[in-house]
Amino acid sequence: MAWAAANCQRRKIACVTGPRHNDAMTSDIVTSGIADEPPGDPTYAFKASLIGSMCQFTLKPDALEWQVGGRSGRIRYDTIRAVRLTYRPVTMQSHRFITEIWSPGNPKIQIVSVSWRSIMEQQRLDAAYAAFIIELHRRLAAASAPARFSTGLPFATYWAGVVIFGAVLVATGGLLVRAMNFDQWAPMVVVAIFFLVFAYQLGTYFYRNRPGRYRPDAVPGDVLPKA
Repeated sequence: MAWAAANCQRRKIACVTGPRHNDAMTSDIVTSGIADEPPGDPTYAFKASLIGSMCQFTLKPDALEWQVGGRSGRIRYDTIRAVRLTYRPVTMQSHRFITEIWSPGNPKIQIVSVSWRSIMEQQRLDAAYAAFIIELHRRLAAASAPARFSTGLPFATYWAGVVIFGAVLVATGGLLVRAMNFDQWAPMVVVAIFFLVFAYQLGTYFYRNRPGRYRPDAVPGDVLPKA
C-alpha cells in the first residue's frame, strides 16, 4: 500500500510539472493566432493631464466614438463641422500637436500627440497619432463631411503674435548692440544664447502654425509629427 501511494504521488508530481511546458506551447499558439486575426477599428488613447482620466477615440465605420473618463459620445463623420490641426509645444514637451474637432451636440474634441506618464515625463505618440489623424481624414473625405479644415492659429491671433515676436527680437538685438559698445562680453554671450533659443523656438511655433486651409486628402505635414 505504501508503495502504491508513493507511485501515485510521483504521478501527481509528473502531472503538475508536465503541463507547464504545454502551457508555454499553448501560449505561443494563441499569440500567433491573435496576430493573424484582422485588425479591429483604429483606436487612439492618451492621458491629457497627470491626474486626469484617459481619453480614448475609436474610428467606427460611420462615426468617431470618444470616451473621456465617465463621459462618452459618438460623432457621425457627416456631422463634423470643423477640424483644426495645430502645433502646441509646452514647457515639458516641445514636440506636441493637437487636433480639434467641432460638431453639433458635442463638446470640442481635442486629440493630443503626447500622453502623461509621470510628474516629470510625457510620452510622445508620434506614429500612432499621425496614423490615427490621417485615417480620420480619410473617413471624413469618404463621408463627404461638410467640415472646414484649417491649420494653425486663428488669423488675428497669429498676426498679433508675429508682431509681438518681432518687437521682442528687435529689443533683444538692441541689448546685444549695447553690450558690444560697452565691451560687456559676458552679458552679451548670455543674451545671445537666450536670443538664439528664443528665436528658434518661437520661430518654429509661428512657422508651423501659419493660418491656412487644406483638403482632407492632403493633410499638411507641418502640423503632424513625423510618423
